[in-house]
Amino acid sequence: MSSSHIKYFKKKSDLVTIQGKVVTIYELKIDQDVTIINEWARHLREEYCSDDDLEFLVPDTGLTYQEFLAQIKFPDPTIGIGAATMSGDFAEILVSDYIEFIQGYYTTRTRYRNKINRNSSPMGSDVLGYKCKNADSPSSSDELHVLEVKAQAREAKPEAKLQKAVNDSVKANDKLRLAESLNAEVQRLRGYNMLEEAKLVKRFQNKTDRPYNLVFSAVAVHSSRSYSEDLVRQVDVSKNVNQNLKLLVIYSDKLLEFIKELYERASRC
Repeated sequence: MSSSHIKYFKKKSDLVTIQGKVVTIYELKIDQDVTIINEWARHLREEYCSDDDLEFLVPDTGLTYQEFLAQIKFPDPTIGIGAATMSGDFAEILVSDYIEFIQGYYTTRTRYRNKINRNSSPMGSDVLGYKCKNADSPSSSDELHVLEVKAQAREAKPEAKLQKAVNDSVKANDKLRLAESLNAEVQRLRGYNMLEEAKLVKRFQNKTDRPYNLVFSAVAVHSSRSYSEDLVRQVDVSKNVNQNLKLLVIYSDKLLEFIKELYERASRC
């Protein structure tokens, strides 16, 4: 799995909300290093379809690999709901990259592979990250990170996406929703014969008998134009049941334009 694009994550100064909550800020500063962009595009494509998947799924469709990815697998950026789904998927994948390659969590990378409708988002928790040294010998210091992610990639008037993520992160604390999300992860991993990885996720399915740390984050992904420091400072977490909620914002210039370009490039990788 390529992680060369992580060099584009540039840590900015933290912001502090009017309630005194610290918000971690990253700018995604993307240059046009073709090698890195192509590796990133392939990394994105593999979130939806592995090499083995392509070799098995495409031949009987009458489509080329590029046509199959663009018309069957990836969201359709030419319609509103497709463009919104593409932005949302990308934001969640970007946050998965952040928690895996910067914070050191394991992420399963199977969430988008079995979509029935390419223009809809998968059900369940947006992003899950796992820290566990030994699934056969669980420790109470093992950690499950649950992240709620909202995106505004368009060049538009800023919206309070971090507040929306904070509000919706209440769902992340729903025990049934989390149990369903973990079960879905295990089933997908088993379907790909990733049994060691499935065992790692299974370690987190019974918190009562096998305690671990449960961490929650609310995340907003913005274009530079739709990012507002003032809105971030006004975020209200007082109604969130998790008072230790972590807050993160990632922003980048002309983000939607880049997302569409990267998906188009991914269809050729």
